[in-house]
Amino acid sequence: MSNRQSDLATEEIDVTATAARPTSPLSTADQTRRFAVVGAEIFCVVGTLFGIGVLGTRVEESSGGALAATATLVAPAGPAFSIWTPIYLGLLGYAVWQLAPANAVRERVRSTGWLAAASMVLNALWLLVTQQGWIWVSVVVIVALALTLGLLVLRLTREAPRSTWERVLLDGTFGLYLGWVAVATCANVTAALVDSGVDLGATGNQVAAVVVVAVAAGLGVVLARRLGGRWAVAAAMAWGLAWIAVGRLGDEPRSPATGIAAVVAALVVLAAAQRWHRTQDLGGR
Repeated sequence: MSNRQSDLATEEIDVTATAARPTSPLSTADQTRRFAVVGAEIFCVVGTLFGIGVLGTRVEESSGGALAATATLVAPAGPAFSIWTPIYLGLLGYAVWQLAPANAVRERVRSTGWLAAASMVLNALWLLVTQQGWIWVSVVVIVALALTLGLLVLRLTREAPRSTWERVLLDGTFGLYLGWVAVATCANVTAALVDSGVDLGATGNQVAAVVVVAVAAGLGVVLARRLGGRWAVAAAMAWGLAWIAVGRLGDEPRSPATGIAAVVAALVVLAAAQRWHRTQDLGGR
């Protein structure tokens, strides 16, 4: 090997080593935050075991069935909830990924780590609250979760991810998480109202359901505009809305008006993402 080739090889090794090292020292705050995220993830897993019926009652059977797929006109059909599989796997992967010192000192991780931990705790708390049948408390919790995720993803827009893993585990996971929770919040509020005895009659209920779906579409447009048209967010929202359509067009309670409105809403959310999608290489899109 020539001296020039040797020098180039040495430079390449130096660059790789520099990239692997933290860009700044791992502080006490970093140490506390990264282990708090792991603790929050463990709590989230425990809450999930309650939610799927391993330790408690399944969500669709809790709260007197108020959250079942057939309980209201804006409840997504059962298969919609399979989106939690990639979300939960992503949260687990993120909890492990952010432990690495090189990742823990990233500004993106520092500015969002506590929010990520809070989202995991709120997720588990929602599942535990519904076990008790506290439907309106669950509304408060899910609204807090939606706001937490909205702020988290907004902060992610400040800087592009540096690796595919970061793009998937941070941007992708929390984008899907936010999009799904946005739709779930609308469904949760509706479930609480119905469970409280609000009944506008056959026609009135359908009109109200269409309005709720329209609100979800409007929220999708706002998120697209504020977050630069993140595809992960839009895809999760469109997924939830599409399964509302499936439920209302093919299952009870049937409501063609709500089903059609949900299809239109899903298309609006995707169109909004396309409209405000940034050409920069930002993650989770």
